[in-house]
This record gives sequence, C-alpha cells and structure tokens, in this order.
Amino acid sequence: MLTFLEAVKRVLVGKPFASDRLRNRSLPKRLALPAFSASALSSVAYAPDEILLTLALAGVASVAISPWVGLAVIAVLLVVVASYRQAVHAYPSGGGDYEIAKRNLGPRAGATVASALMVDYLLTVAVSVSAAAQYVVSIAPALEDVRVTLAVLGVAVLVLLNLRGITRGVRARAVLTYGFLAGILALCITGAVQALTGTLADAPSARFEIVPDPALDAGLVGLAGGLLILRAFSAGAAALTGLEGPGSNVPRFEKPRSRNAATTLLILGLVSSAMLAGVIYLANATRVHVVQDPSAQLLLDGAPVPADYIQAPVVSQLARTVFDAGSPLFYLVVAATALMLMLAGHAAFNAFPVLASILATDGYLPRQLRTRGDRLTFSNGILALGLGAVVLILVFRADVTALVQLYIVGVFVSFTAGQLGLIRHWNRLLRSTVGKQNRWTIHKSRAINALGFGLTAAVLVVVLVTKFEYGAWIAVLAMAVLFVLMRSIKKHYDAVAAELAIDDAVRLRALPSRVHAVILVSNVRKPVLRALAFARASRPSRLDAITVDVDAEQTRRTLADWDKYEIPVPITVLASPYRDTISPILEYIRSIRRDSPRDLIVVYIPEYVVGKWWEQLVHNQTALRIKARLHFVPGVMVASVPWQLASSDAAQIYQDMK
Repeated sequence: MLTFLEAVKRVLVGKPFASDRLRNRSLPKRLALPAFSASALSSVAYAPDEILLTLALAGVASVAISPWVGLAVIAVLLVVVASYRQAVHAYPSGGGDYEIAKRNLGPRAGATVASALMVDYLLTVAVSVSAAAQYVVSIAPALEDVRVTLAVLGVAVLVLLNLRGITRGVRARAVLTYGFLAGILALCITGAVQALTGTLADAPSARFEIVPDPALDAGLVGLAGGLLILRAFSAGAAALTGLEGPGSNVPRFEKPRSRNAATTLLILGLVSSAMLAGVIYLANATRVHVVQDPSAQLLLDGAPVPADYIQAPVVSQLARTVFDAGSPLFYLVVAATALMLMLAGHAAFNAFPVLASILATDGYLPRQLRTRGDRLTFSNGILALGLGAVVLILVFRADVTALVQLYIVGVFVSFTAGQLGLIRHWNRLLRSTVGKQNRWTIHKSRAINALGFGLTAAVLVVVLVTKFEYGAWIAVLAMAVLFVLMRSIKKHYDAVAAELAIDDAVRLRALPSRVHAVILVSNVRKPVLRALAFARASRPSRLDAITVDVDAEQTRRTLADWDKYEIPVPITVLASPYRDTISPILEYIRSIRRDSPRDLIVVYIPEYVVGKWWEQLVHNQTALRIKARLHFVPGVMVASVPWQLASSDAAQIYQDMK
C-alpha cells in the first residue's frame, strides 16, 4: 500500500527504471547538433539585446557601432570553436575543460574549472528560463506582473521532466531546434530582402528617444566611452556560452566520434555567427531601441514612456516588424525562441548533474551526488540545480540583464584554463612524437590553442574589469566559495581514506578477548524477550541486563516481572537521581570498558517497527538518542532488535509489491 507522499512521487516522477534500461545511444551529427548546442544557439535571443542596451547608455548614436561589436564577438567565437575542435581530438573521452585542466594543470586548476562550470550551468538555467518568460510576455503583455512566477514555473517543469528521466526525446528536441533555426533564418532573410527593396519598416521602439547616461552624454569618447564599448563586447560575449557542449559529449557521437564532434562544432560556430550577425544587422536597420531602464532612459515626444510600457526583446521586436504583429509567423518565431531557451535550460539540467557526479566520484562533492535515482537520473544534482536557479530568479526578479552580468565570468574561466591545458598537452606530446607530418599537426593544434588562450584570457580580463562592479563579483565570489568547499570535501575524504586504510598493525591486531552483551530494559514485554533470545543465541562471554531507575514504581514492576518470568539473566538497576536515562547507561558502559578494555561490548536495544510516519514520533525516540551517543564510545557495538507492530503490516505489503 502506497503512502500519500510515495503516491504523489510516483504520479509526478513515474515508476522506477531497472538498471538495464540505462544505455547511451550514439547520435548522428543531425541529431547531435540540437542535442548538445541548445545553449549556444539560444544565446541569439539575448546576446544582441545586451550589446544594444549597453551601448544605449551613451545615446542612440552610439548604438550604430553595435555591428562592429558583434563582429568582434563573432571573431572570438570562431577562434574558440577552432580551439575546441583541437580539444575533441586530444580528449575524445568527453571530459571537457575539467578533464583537460585536471590532467594538464593539476587538481587545483581542475577544481577551479569545475567551480566555474557549476556556476555557469546554474546561470544558464536562470538566464535561459528568465529570457523565455520575457518572450512569453512579449506575446501576452498581460502576463508581465507574473513574469517571475512564469520563470519559477519554468524551472519547476524542467526539474520535473529531468527527474522523470525524459532523455529519449532527441528527435523532438531536434524538431524544436531546427524549427527555431528556420524561424531565425526566415526572419533574417526576409528582413534583408525588405531592406534591399526599401520596404523594411521601423521597429516599434524606433519612435522612442534614448536619454544617455549623464556620464556619457558626450557619446563614445574618452576613457568612459572606451570602457563602455568593452563592456558592450563583454555583454555580447554571452553568445559564446554553451560552445563546449559538443566537445563535452564526444562519446555520444557516432563513429568516427572525434571527427563528427569537430564537424558539429564547426557547423555550430558558423550557424551561431550567422544568426548573431543577422539579428544585429536587422536591429540596426529597423532602429530597435532597447535600454536597461525604459522608464528613465526612453522618451516619447519629449515625455517619459507610459508607465505600462513593456520592453520586448530584440528578436520579438524584429519578428513584429518583419512579419507584422498579427502574423502567424510572428507568433511562431517568438514561441520557437521561448522553447529554444527552455531547451537551453534543459541542456544544463543534463550537464550539471553529470559534472556533479564526476566531481563526487573524484571526492570533491558529497557522495550522494554520485549515484542515480530510481528513474536512472542524478536526482540530487537535478534538485540542487533547480533550487539554485529558483533562488537566483527570485533574487534578481528574472531580470535577464542583471543575470547576464554574472554569466560570462565562469564561461571564460573554463575557456582560458582549458586552452592553457591543451597547450601543455601538445608540449608534452611533442617530446615523444616523431615524424615531420605528425609534429607539424601538433604544432598547428598548439598554435590554434595558443591563439585561443590569448583571446579568451584577454576577454576574461575585459569581463572582470568592465563588469565586476555590475555583478560579476557575485560570480567570482560564488566560484571562490565552491572552490574552497570542494577542496575541503576532498581533503576530508582523503583524510578519512587514510585513517581507514588497512595496514599491518590493523591486520595483526588481536581479536577481542571476550564479548560482553548488555540488554537495555525499560519494561518486561515481548520486544525485551526477543532481544534476550537474540543475545543468548550469539553466545556472548557475559550477558547482563540493565534498567534505569527514573520512576521508582515502574522499576519495581520491572523487577517483579523479571522474577515472575524467571528470566535467567542478571539485571542491574542504574540510579538516576536527575531522571536522566542516557547518562547512567553511558557511565555503566564506560565502567565496563575501564575494567576490561579488550572486551567487545554489544548493546542490544529493542525497537518498534511502525507503519505510519507519525508513529515514529511517539516511539523509539529514547533509543535513537542512546544509539547516537553510543556510536562515539570506542569498543562498543549497537544491535537494534526490531519488533513489528501491527501497523507495519501495510508497509510490508507495499515493500513486497515493489
């Protein structure tokens, strides 16, 4: 019979899966691209927005340089793609930047990359789901007041789907991804044709005037203007998130795995670059105006925008402009974008628990994150990621711009460490490689990774300098805390392993000279008689019973019943003037240890087995406290002797059904 909570769990999560259902299917490139690239592809839904709204701080004229900022982002993106193409050949096991850094730079670098990746996955969920809620609101503005709730519900849906083990819908994800790509491609081509023919209309926000920040009212001049351009570039670098996806999943590709993964990376880089360039071009052509604070930065006919104005994201504004607001294509493009963003969050729910499991196996995280749940998913990792994402969404009110400020740091920390690790890998390989052609191949790969290291390190510096005070410090702090936490857990596990390792002294240590059994008695009932029977069956060297005198009348009844049933075991009454049950028992056990330090003491404790959760609250509480205290006494073992109450029958039936 199912309990209420177990029934709810089965309705939400489903029946358990047997272990033999766990199998990884090899994917062809056409399915691997949508399966492992959702995060990178979906970034076109918010990366152009971040470039435009950052430049808008210096006024509408400054927005005109957004294509050049976009080109700089695309250049870095293509270099990173080229660098990861070398990584998939060097490390086809699919360990990604964590494995590369750990093997080539050492455990500390591996832990640093792991902390950066964990923060990155957490922010991927928060940013993607918040952006998806923003796109839903752009279709239905009446939902603006519940946008944060929509984002939280989005995370809850992703948690539920992943707990259920929904990992076989590769084809469905492919359909959604290719639908999104087709929508953005149709948007860009149609918009470009309209621009060439002179029929491209202005975006809905083009009629607004942008009020520049007082510190930048002179435009992009001087140090402040240069820093703003760098800040816009670092914001647009959000387009690089998720590029490592194919490289971290090489074992999932069809053979030849490394070659197929490298080809998928190239396709991903070209498609992402084309979409980013197309969206930024159309945003300039249609004069899209997006700002950080519409109520303070936008004017309509010289007056602030209406209080109920809702700023739509760039892709939504472009779809409304190119296809018209009431067109089915408008709704299709915006809906496909929202779904693609949810897929990006789903991808993080696939990646984070796997990384947490690897880290737990390596001793950097608690062991509970290492194993799969009854639906063959890493349930604890999924729940931890979902909880963290919800906290971020609530704290930042699902504000995509505020969340993106935290986003890029972890990405480029892992990029930079990974490229440096690959350079060391190629250097080491060169020392043992012969043959001109083979050495030339290694030199070429090392040169590409050196370029990748230089660019990603430079971008990391830019990100830290330009975004630190705007929220990047939170990501840095989170990574530092995770790093210290993981190192502490690793140190603890290593110390415990060393402490528990078997050496000659342990193997040669003498067995206990005698076994002294002690039975705890509160009254003479069936559970006590069963404990006596079990203790006698183990044939200890000595067998005693003890009872604590906290109630004189109860103690007299216990002793009378002991004599009445002629129990052939001596019973000792422990005085307790302050009515404390546990302390007299501990002192009695310690006195035995002092008199016979080589004796093994086994304490038998009768316990009730109950079937209802509330019954546990009224039974076994003293026994639990006694066991907890005895566990700290060396040379003592605790044996729980169960007695099944009638209410446990239903629970046993349910266990048999399972």
